[in-house]
Amino acid sequence: MLKVGLTGGIACGKTVVRRRLEERGIPTLDADVVVHRLLQSGTEVTRQIAEIFGHALIASDGSVDRKALGALVFTDEEARKKLNVIVHPGVWREIERFFEEREKASDPVAVVDAALMIETGSYLRYDLVVVVHCRPLLQLERLMARDGLSREDAERRIRSQMPIEEKRPFADFLVDTSESIEETLKQTDELLSRLRRSY
Repeated sequence: MLKVGLTGGIACGKTVVRRRLEERGIPTLDADVVVHRLLQSGTEVTRQIAEIFGHALIASDGSVDRKALGALVFTDEEARKKLNVIVHPGVWREIERFFEEREKASDPVAVVDAALMIETGSYLRYDLVVVVHCRPLLQLERLMARDGLSREDAERRIRSQMPIEEKRPFADFLVDTSESIEETLKQTDELLSRLRRSY
């Protein structure tokens, strides 16, 4: 089975690409959804976050307050590193489980959408890496609009990730979402054709 890693910068359009692949019958996993599950009440990850960062980050329902957590880790690099040590092992276990299930189902290809696979080195575990990117100013505008952030906060979040220009050399396939949605879908369909030629 072909294991495909889908990555790129925040607000660059990975979700559009992943959903298009899903519509075309490709099984996908969104690592953000996995993280959200790990941050629910009663999980080991939530317990560790409360222990290390304090109970002020825990919401009334016992889950991690993701907004408060984001405000912390996007302004404090050391806190972000500590969080990654807590969260990433659980995320990777879920990714491995996903691939095992897809292999049992005899799927020829499966895709994981994960923003930090290059930063963490986990891109090496994939057979093919797709990097989604767009013009920097457009990325900033999209992030501000999507998350209701100030320009300063949006720029801080973008800076917390590896610059997209440094990610591009890791790509086996690039999808540029700078133009229309139709152009992005066209490039995604070209990616799908390449994937199908690989199995």
